[in-house]
This record gives sequence, structure tokens and C-alpha cells, in this order.
Amino acid sequence: MNIKTKVRWGIIGAARINERLLPAIVEASNAKLVAIASRRPGAAAKILAQYAPQHKLVQTYDNLEDLLNDPDVDAVYLPLANHEHAEWVLRAIACGKHVLCEKPMALTVTDIEAIKVAAIKHKVTVMEGFMYRFHPQYARVQELIHSGLIGEVRFVRASYSFMMKPARLYRLVESVEHGGGAMWDIGCYAIHSARMFFKEDPVSVTAMAKYVESGADITTSGIIDFGDGKQAHFDFSFERARRSEYEITGSKGGIKCHIVWQSPGDVPIISWWTEDGRHCEERLPVENHFRLEIEHFSDCVLNNRQPALSLDDAKANCQVIVAALQSAAEGRVVKLTKLQ
Repeated sequence: MNIKTKVRWGIIGAARINERLLPAIVEASNAKLVAIASRRPGAAAKILAQYAPQHKLVQTYDNLEDLLNDPDVDAVYLPLANHEHAEWVLRAIACGKHVLCEKPMALTVTDIEAIKVAAIKHKVTVMEGFMYRFHPQYARVQELIHSGLIGEVRFVRASYSFMMKPARLYRLVESVEHGGGAMWDIGCYAIHSARMFFKEDPVSVTAMAKYVESGADITTSGIIDFGDGKQAHFDFSFERARRSEYEITGSKGGIKCHIVWQSPGDVPIISWWTEDGRHCEERLPVENHFRLEIEHFSDCVLNNRQPALSLDDAKANCQVIVAALQSAAEGRVVKLTKLQ
């Protein structure tokens, strides 16, 4: 009996994130890169030569549909423009492909529900790409919380920012309604990491934003209310110094993850303190969370396991994002209803 040990991957789109994801697929122990597609003539071949020049046998396409119709592709990584995600995830599912979609999965909860229905129908695995969730530092933070070290989680602060460079101005071309701006780019991380440490569902969101001429937000901050005095504060910006961190405060102490976006060579640092005077800074081994994400997803495909990040989680994240955008636009608190 022939037992498959590697998932054959295709990449749909020549986005900048391939600088990290393409090598991660190549390096993953249970994955094999077999195809890349882009609508820009020659772009697929160019990124292959740039990020994996030793892999000469990877098929390159100048048409996205050709990759989806390639029988040698088991799973696709999809880093297209935000407003295209839902359409192309559904197209990939219809072709029987497993899909790892770069965040955000979609711009509406309704679209994610349609993706969930389609994934069940076609019996494929679909996951939203939040690489930070697979870094060992996340597991260590959860271990510290579950140990009771900081008591009950009462507050989370999530901060993400970097100074916008000319090469990234495309992120501000579209309005927030069409997937542009800081919220859909880096705010997804802030909302997601703020939600990860509460057992309760959020009940309301309050936010404020600064917009550019296109209607894209360039800086946004706000509060997610989880009830009973439990809150998460988030802030993110394209006009502040680089920062990617979250801090969790409980009834007995607190924990901080100093660098969520781990670049190659970054040393993961977690610090914690307690009310009784203890404090510690832990340095973890260097790891590539993009490769770990690919290996996790590939393992799910190979062994028919549910991914760590479900489509229900994607729906919940999208609900808070949309509510925050509504709150910022209308200047009011937006109440949340329980998702089905």
C-alpha cells in the first residue's frame, strides 16, 4: 500500500509574503512544493528563482485556474488580495484542493460560512493562516496560563505596528470595505491574539480609526468587551515604529510575549511576573513559525485531523473585525450576537 508522506503544495499568487512562505513549504518535512501560479506573466517563475532557485522541477503557471486544475497539487496556499480570498478559496475547494488561506479568510462572516459548507461538502481541509499560533512561544504562554501562575485572565493588550514603506503602499489603495488598510492587514493579528486567551465570547466592540483618502485605515485602536470586567485592548498602525507584542494580565500576575512576528534569527522572549514578587524572563529556541504552520496543516491533510484554527474561529475573528470597523465608522459601541 502506497502511504503518502508529503502533501504536494501549489501557491496561488506571487505576493510578497512568499518570501517567508515559499521557503517554509520547501523546508517542511511533510510538504513538497510542486507548482506556483500568478496572473502576471513570468511572476511565478521569478519568485521561484528568487526564493527557491535550487528547485527547477516546480511547475509555474501564468494562469491561476491552470494550477487549480493540476492533478499533482493536493493543497494550495492562497496569498491573493484580501477581497479575492473568499472567491478563490471557494474555487480551490470546488477543485478538490485543501486550502491554507492567508489571513483574512474573507471580509464577511457569511462568506466564511459558505467556505465552511463547501469544505464539508468536498471533504477538504481549510484553515486561516495565522502563523504565530504555531510558534512554541504561544504554547509556552498557554502552559503558563493553565498552570494558574497568573490566576484568571482579566485583560489582554495586543499591539502591532510598523512604518509603512513605499513598497507597501498598495495596502492603502482600497477602502476598508474592499479589504484595504491596517485592520485587514495587521489588525487581524491584534484581534486574533486578543481573543485567544479568553474562554468567553466577546459581547461588544468599541474602536476609533484614522483614515487616508482611499478610505483605508492607517491607525486603529479599540476595546473588546468580554463581560464581567474582562477586556482586550488592541492597537495597530502603519505609522508607528515596529511592534508585535501581546500582554496578558490575570488576577495574580501577568505574561508578555515580546515578539509575535518572529523574523529569522529572532530569539523568542517571554516575561512574566506575579503578585507575590516573582518575575522571570524566558528565552526560547529560535524557530520558524511559517514552517511549523505548513507542517501542522500538512499533517492535518495527511492524517485527516482537524486544524488548530477552525473555520468557526475564522468566523468569530471576522465578526469582531467587522464590528470594530463599524464602531470606528459610526462612533459607537457595537454589540455582538452569538454566532451559529
